[in-house]
Amino acid sequence: MELFADIILDISHSSLDKTFQYRVPERLVQVLEPGNVVEIPFGAGDRLRIGYVMGLSEHPKIPLEKMKEIQRIVTDFAGTDSKLTALALWMRDYYGSTTAQALRTVLPMRKKTAPKQKKTLVRLVSGDEAEVVLAVFKKKNQKARVRLWEALLAQPRLPYEAAIGGLGITPSVIKALEERKLLACESDTVYRRPFQVSGEFPGKKVCLTKEQEAVIEEIAEDTKECGNYLIHGVTGSGKTEVYMELIARTVSAGKQAILLIPEISLTYQNVMRFYSRFGERVSVLHSRLSQGERYDQFERARSGGIDVMIGPRSALFTPFPNLGMIIIDEEHEPSYQSETSPRYHARETAVKRGELEGAKVVLGSATPSMEAYYGAKQGKYRLLCLQNRPGGGQLPRVEIVDLKKELRQGNKSVLSRLLHDKLEQCLDQGKQAMLFLNRRGYAGFVSCRSCGHVIKCPHCDVSLSLHRGGRLFCHYCGYSEPAPSKCPKCGSPFIGSFRAGTQQIEKLVSEAFPGARILRMDADTTKGKEGHQEILKAFGEHQADILIGTQMIVKGHDFPQVTLMGVLAADLSLHISDYRAAERTFQLLTQAAGRAGRGADPGEVVIQTYDPEHYAVVCGAAQDYESFYRQEIIYRQLAGYPPAGGLLAVHCMCQDQERLELAVSYLGRFARQAAGTAQAAVMGPADEILSKINDVYRKVLYVKHSEAGVLIRIKNLMEQYISINDGFKGIQIHFEHR
Repeated sequence: MELFADIILDISHSSLDKTFQYRVPERLVQVLEPGNVVEIPFGAGDRLRIGYVMGLSEHPKIPLEKMKEIQRIVTDFAGTDSKLTALALWMRDYYGSTTAQALRTVLPMRKKTAPKQKKTLVRLVSGDEAEVVLAVFKKKNQKARVRLWEALLAQPRLPYEAAIGGLGITPSVIKALEERKLLACESDTVYRRPFQVSGEFPGKKVCLTKEQEAVIEEIAEDTKECGNYLIHGVTGSGKTEVYMELIARTVSAGKQAILLIPEISLTYQNVMRFYSRFGERVSVLHSRLSQGERYDQFERARSGGIDVMIGPRSALFTPFPNLGMIIIDEEHEPSYQSETSPRYHARETAVKRGELEGAKVVLGSATPSMEAYYGAKQGKYRLLCLQNRPGGGQLPRVEIVDLKKELRQGNKSVLSRLLHDKLEQCLDQGKQAMLFLNRRGYAGFVSCRSCGHVIKCPHCDVSLSLHRGGRLFCHYCGYSEPAPSKCPKCGSPFIGSFRAGTQQIEKLVSEAFPGARILRMDADTTKGKEGHQEILKAFGEHQADILIGTQMIVKGHDFPQVTLMGVLAADLSLHISDYRAAERTFQLLTQAAGRAGRGADPGEVVIQTYDPEHYAVVCGAAQDYESFYRQEIIYRQLAGYPPAGGLLAVHCMCQDQERLELAVSYLGRFARQAAGTAQAAVMGPADEILSKINDVYRKVLYVKHSEAGVLIRIKNLMEQYISINDGFKGIQIHFEHR
């Protein structure tokens, strides 16, 4: 029986985004499977290239005399299985990308790095025989062999490194004794470990509240093999303990679990909680691992060496053989959205993998994304609630400061008088405080410091962004106007953009409190491999009194000595040029407030803002998600934004600005033609919020429609249009479902 394979090349080019049929040689007929990586001749000169086997057939599609043959299965590439391949194909179709790009995303550890080997020299002859051999070596004055053999007489098993490094033995001496069958060199693969943990693992049982137990039982006893759930729990309600118990039950059933957490929450403190429960059957992925460390973690999962993988969105593709559960903690985090093609979201992709694998998917957050909560309201997820903190802990007391009043009363400092007084009290009591700058560095919106008015786009209801040259732009539709010198609402000259960064805040706070020990945590101070861990560990050990930072300081950290949280400028996220600005602000304020008062002492939170009556600020201060959701969903429905409506973003990039603008203008015209029959709306093209990065210019188009299926059809038409027009060559185009 002859067998033929449909293969896609590992080349990200639209013209090659199709399968090519190859003959399967007789020696591979019994072993070749879909998902295998193979080496095949392709193109002029039959240059050998890498490809993925997408399917097998007994029927040739082209004449046999024209068909080439697979050369070999590439064993030094990490393998896959049909379920992960199917997931990649779904991502290609739903999010838009080439098949090769989707496969490389799902199989991120394709290329195998050399495994670390632990070698041991083993004496193969008895002690008496060894004495005879040693006498011969001495008689012949073979000094190196004498040194090695004396060591092997003392201990029959000798580490290879001890022989080479300690005794000065050369590999040729060892090889010669191997050939004489006097010793053997054994090799064991040693997997690189991302976390070095010493001591015993107690494996303690978690004490659960009745509320936690009820949530666990509802998920565990659900007869649906691949059900989807949303746990809405207030900050400090013990969601992590619920995750651990769900994972324990999954593992005890002989299955494996994936826990996704945002990269900035992947701290030593958090990971150790899972090591203490599951021991070395847990592994971790994060962006700062070496290629070898990442490869080893995937191999441990593939071979059954671990049961639990913890990591950011890339951990979703861990090749477990019997996946039983996927948990996404802090599911509202923007980091779960990929910024490279395919621009997948971990939430939807996890649900799809759960369907393919028969695994349950659990989302968890104190501030669920609008998409997840809307999905729960629509029946896509089962909604479960944790409304109390274990031990009866109380939520912190929150006060809102109107910065307009502070300015009118002569206070131009970044610290309001209330926050200054609270900091002074906190330091006098020997407690700790955190100061959160709602967005790092420079924010582009323009607002009035007298009345709080923000300049918005008249067409899209998002704030306009200030660009060089003094013009304001909308990053959805491209509308622009000159930046005003006076507030158009109250006439005040105090209008402009907020420019304070974390370094400036650190300087001002150190001047106000010269005796305080201050740590700063932002992208600059965490560049090193262990940067996050070192700062958080130091603060956790009370080596500092005040921690100043951006969003990374409010993500899931638990510091019992922190009694005060100061939010310095809530408006920095409230008025960014994004329809999700209010949602982002509510989430950040709620998460920030949740950092205070997690120990025995009550917590206090001070929120400074120019817009104290905005519903995102008021609801965030009260940690009232339901009230926020009711008001925000009305805005989304009126404007047609997700989740009430669908939004397809088309990101275009090129180093040649003129060529990019011409190509995107043509693409915009075609999009309007394609959208016209479906009654979809097209916005743009407009500059991205960051319109140029590393000399690459960036533009974006948006297509709105209430049905995802319509947007996918429009995306498919745009992909076809791009593929048949040479004018798009050299322009990167990525599609993203919002």
